[in-house]
Amino acid sequence: MPILHDGTSERPVTPLKQSIKPPRSAAVAGILFAVLYGSALVLMVLSIPPYAIADYEWVRTHARMVDFALILVPFAGIAFLWFIGVIRDQLGDAEDRFFSTVFFGGGLLFLALTFIAAALVGGLLSSYAIISSTLIESGVFLYGRSVLYQVLNLYAIRMAGVFMISLATIWLRTGVMHRAWAIVTYVLALVLLLSIGFSLWVLLIFPAWVLAVSVHLLVLNLRNPPDAASGEVR
Repeated sequence: MPILHDGTSERPVTPLKQSIKPPRSAAVAGILFAVLYGSALVLMVLSIPPYAIADYEWVRTHARMVDFALILVPFAGIAFLWFIGVIRDQLGDAEDRFFSTVFFGGGLLFLALTFIAAALVGGLLSSYAIISSTLIESGVFLYGRSVLYQVLNLYAIRMAGVFMISLATIWLRTGVMHRAWAIVTYVLALVLLLSIGFSLWVLLIFPAWVLAVSVHLLVLNLRNPPDAASGEVR
């Protein structure tokens, strides 16, 4: 360690890339997202009838279950943002700018649409609690239900597919992940993109895929401990 003129020692400068490197435990973010989002989605599916033209009794009988699901959604969104950061860190300097833009944009759009859908459900619950008869008779309730399913089944689910396809393409071009992961991701993404109908169960494909990728990354980090000499944390 060099000695300065005033007798003090100069501290080594930590490289910027090393200082902003996320801990290996960050891979848990994907697992957390999968659990929270998957749980919220399952609660929604079990509580809300699967068709847009359906009775409104679920608002009265399953309101608490739906409220709990809505509480989970923002925390799932935070974990998903962290998951995106973990993936980008894994790519490092090999990140493709074009496909990374599509990957990042698709993830943000999926998250935004998910929040919009959750807000619609929360709005229906709040409105029903105040003016239930007016809400039903005016057709606003039916309209809100229809918009909710359009947002989730036509837009959010396809943005999730775009997110997966762009990431699979990056994996193929960079070789960061095994080729098999990219192929499986392509297949699952096509299911999301080409799905027809109002089935929220199809959306569970996305958190299941995120869970598998996160567990894989976590296992890789555990098998490759940080270099004690360099102090690098993965």
